[in-house]
Amino acid sequence: MQIVTDSGYDLSPQQEEGLPIHTLPLKITLSGQSYQSGVDIQPEDFYALLEKTDDMPATSTPSVGEFMELYQKIAETGQEILSIHISSGLSGTFNVAQTVASQLPDVNIHLVDTRSLSGEMGWQVETAGRGILAGLSAEKILEQLKQVREATEIIFTLPDLSYLIHGGRISHLKGLLANLLGIKPLIGVDKADGKYYDRGKFRTFQRAIKAIPAYVAKKFPEGTHLRVQVGHAGSPEAADVLREATEALFKCDWLPDFSISPVLGAHTGRGLVGLVFAPVSSLPI
Repeated sequence: MQIVTDSGYDLSPQQEEGLPIHTLPLKITLSGQSYQSGVDIQPEDFYALLEKTDDMPATSTPSVGEFMELYQKIAETGQEILSIHISSGLSGTFNVAQTVASQLPDVNIHLVDTRSLSGEMGWQVETAGRGILAGLSAEKILEQLKQVREATEIIFTLPDLSYLIHGGRISHLKGLLANLLGIKPLIGVDKADGKYYDRGKFRTFQRAIKAIPAYVAKKFPEGTHLRVQVGHAGSPEAADVLREATEALFKCDWLPDFSISPVLGAHTGRGLVGLVFAPVSSLPI
């Protein structure tokens, strides 16, 4: 069994090493130049590039042809495919995968809409990879993915709303007003439709960062044993603040920090910081 996914997920190198993953890159266009996220441009280079231009990036999904070629290549080995993708509420990638899978009725493809992105999606990809290495059946892995999806949440904040406004991820008028007022939102992804939702508003970026563990504390009592992971877009100092504030409230099993992939950073800009979290007792592994 092999995993097909897209570059909408984030994992640390330590988590990803050795997993049977085939990643189809989402595309970024910036200042007339096209890039494959995670292939020919990495996070550090991308965020440095953003600071050198006033242009706004655009993104696009992997093509039907790219999905077809990869699915057929794996099918020739006789292996099942777990195709795990960024939320259909945020990207058209899952719909492309569905279209191609429907044209290959003789190939055993299990499609998964993670209803998320970034590190939260990454936890599902990692769970699938560990399951394959452990020799679990596709049915058991799909069961574990559902468990992880239901238990896990991502919450993030960012210093500048311009990129979310440009990408249509938030209302243009509301976003402009928030930017003018200096408001920093907490943003999460709803499990029902896999879209972004406002989880709170704050007048400074530092307050917004410290509000993330306070948001978690509304869901779980202080001292709860959590698996947690910090992700950031070229903002290690903000990551340190978030980690310290979270550590003060919960018993934390920390996973290594991850960098927000270029294709996700194209919609947020530099500076974003976020937390992926779940109660240890609710996770399959």
